[in-house]
Amino acid sequence: MIEKQLKEETEKWLAKIKAERKKVKLIDSPKENLLKNIDAYISDSEHFLKKGDLIRAFEAVIWSWSIMEIGLELGIFKK
Repeated sequence: MIEKQLKEETEKWLAKIKAERKKVKLIDSPKENLLKNIDAYISDSEHFLKKGDLIRAFEAVIWSWSIMEIGLELGIFKK
């Protein structure tokens, strides 16, 4: 039951971050590594999800969201 919920939550947030990532643009070019980190965490989440490693998959998608939200708040990114 918990595994199913964790998988569903991870898939839900992964789909949302992938859609939001397409909208985000870099404002501060020296910080482009932050966009690369978001992309890497999205990729990691997909990888772990395929392997059935649900904890790491969820953790990776949360990290991608965190970096995006911080970047938006600090004015590094814009939508």
